[in-house]
Amino acid sequence: QLQLEESGGGLVQPGGSLRLACNSSGLMYYTVGWFRQAPGKEREGVSCISTTVDGSTHYADSVKGRFTISRDNSENAVYLQMNNLKPEDPAVYFCAAKPGLVVRDSRTYDYWGQGTQVTVSS
Repeated sequence: QLQLEESGGGLVQPGGSLRLACNSSGLMYYTVGWFRQAPGKEREGVSCISTTVDGSTHYADSVKGRFTISRDNSENAVYLQMNNLKPEDPAVYFCAAKPGLVVRDSRTYDYWGQGTQVTVSS
């Protein structure tokens, strides 16, 4: 059973960068997604990455070109590099994992972390 732990959130100015990390023993065998939820809004998918050798990835339109998801199996980690952060990006960011193919629907993910807060403010 996975125990996901996120880290790397914090306060950053608009245009700044943060790198989130999701760690768990055994993570390399699972598809991993990053989701976010802002106050008063529904949880939304940000990005996800498969377990395959090519590590196929998907991104929400709102973050394409700014965010990059990657995994380091030797570290049992999945990262979300967030560049050019915008005022609409603040939220609690969660990582989640599931066996099998990449799916963007958060309801299909079995394991969830506690989340890490990202704040963008000048």
